[in-house]
Amino acid sequence: MRKLQTDEIIRISVTEFMEAEKIPVVVVLDNIRSQHNIGSVFRTADAFRIEAVHLCGITAMPPSREIQKTALGATESVVWKYYDSTRQSITELKEAGYHIVSIEQASGSIMVQDFMPDSGKYALVLGNEVHGIADDIIDLSDSCLEIPQAGTKHSLNIAVAAGIVLWEFFSKLNGFKMVVDKSR
Repeated sequence: MRKLQTDEIIRISVTEFMEAEKIPVVVVLDNIRSQHNIGSVFRTADAFRIEAVHLCGITAMPPSREIQKTALGATESVVWKYYDSTRQSITELKEAGYHIVSIEQASGSIMVQDFMPDSGKYALVLGNEVHGIADDIIDLSDSCLEIPQAGTKHSLNIAVAAGIVLWEFFSKLNGFKMVVDKSR
């Protein structure tokens, strides 16, 4: 076994990405303060080939040098849209038939590993680094998923939470069929 060189890693182009099949997931960023977190979510959205990212409220938009530091160009491949409020995004997504899933510690939440998505479309809401997801958005959600934690802290960085949850959806929605054969 050896580490692959950059030119040995099979990657699709931005054009191919835009035309490629996506998993039926939209990430909704509810008033995210850190542009590094925003960039990380874009990069993870690219890795797991999701449909789009919705940037809401105070969440910064590309082009931004701070977002680009962690996105590494993913703002060019992942479709994104800005909304003045998270409620606007959620309303549009509900009308389009998306199941709204807030990633939050809430009464009645389901542990992420126990949630089994069906063949529907999903909008995953990630909240502000300090305040979490706004209560009115929780009220509009169809369900809440929680990431189990066993340490002394009660929260994860939103970029880390996005990675965990998007991995769960990618693997459970059979995203592996999108991965180019990497047999060497």
